[in-house]
Amino acid sequence: MEKPYLLHFATPGTRVSPFDVNMAYDAGWNAVIPYAGVGLADIADFTQDAIFSRGPKGVKRTGIFIGGRDAALAADMLDAARKAMVPPFEVSVFADPSGAYTTAAAMVAKVEQALERAHSAGLEGRAVVVFGGTGPVGMVAAVLAARAGARVTLPGHDGLARAAEAVSALKARFDVDIRPADASSDDAKHALLARAEVVLATAKAGVQVLGARHLEHAAALCVAADINAVPPAGVEGIGFMDDGGALAAASGKAVGVGPLAIGNLKYQVQQGLLRSMLSADKPLYLGFPDCLDEARRHAA
Repeated sequence: MEKPYLLHFATPGTRVSPFDVNMAYDAGWNAVIPYAGVGLADIADFTQDAIFSRGPKGVKRTGIFIGGRDAALAADMLDAARKAMVPPFEVSVFADPSGAYTTAAAMVAKVEQALERAHSAGLEGRAVVVFGGTGPVGMVAAVLAARAGARVTLPGHDGLARAAEAVSALKARFDVDIRPADASSDDAKHALLARAEVVLATAKAGVQVLGARHLEHAAALCVAADINAVPPAGVEGIGFMDDGGALAAASGKAVGVGPLAIGNLKYQVQQGLLRSMLSADKPLYLGFPDCLDEARRHAA
């Protein structure tokens, strides 16, 4: 009898995400076992508990999924889990806290696709503003855009202080060049939009960060993308199903990407990576760069 495929789901929080449990079963894992309260100090022992109990054949049918809500902590836990492996007792590990890695990757890949289709251009050198960027999706999207060569600004809706703190943490952990800014007033948003070529709206569900009056100042805007699936839209004028449709803005050339287009790609990315863990000959260590690679493959 062959050993079952077991995915050990660790989160620093009080519960694992039902969304991710469903996704793992749908990807083909035979069992998904949840563990709450597993943090950075615990993940090495957790990993070694998982790898030594099943033998060389069983370990190939074992995986670890890291959840939570902190994008940087999940990256640190992924690194720590990898260092805890003792080959040949080594399993695949996938980090995706609150879906932030796969969602941010899908968002960036859809923006790249829209830029190419509508403007025959890429992200390199583009001025990107990430509204709602102090949350997990926004922070990861900012890092991915910066690594793609964009000039990234991360503004705070409540002023400069929290944005500056988030940018400092991202620079220290991921060695990226991102600029903080203030977006606490309409005038501040107008100043940011006057230069923005790409807007990423990653604020909380049901929060509109940019209205029509703001977009009147978006003189350089090429693409705006919004992950908010709860009305009102995060960016006024972007439809739930938009995938590169025209968006009213001062530039006259802007297109919008809505939450369904991003969400559909996010689903493909997470399913694809969960399935890759099942079939890989060698252990995989999947973080947000791998999510972007997967998203680009599906978008292409």
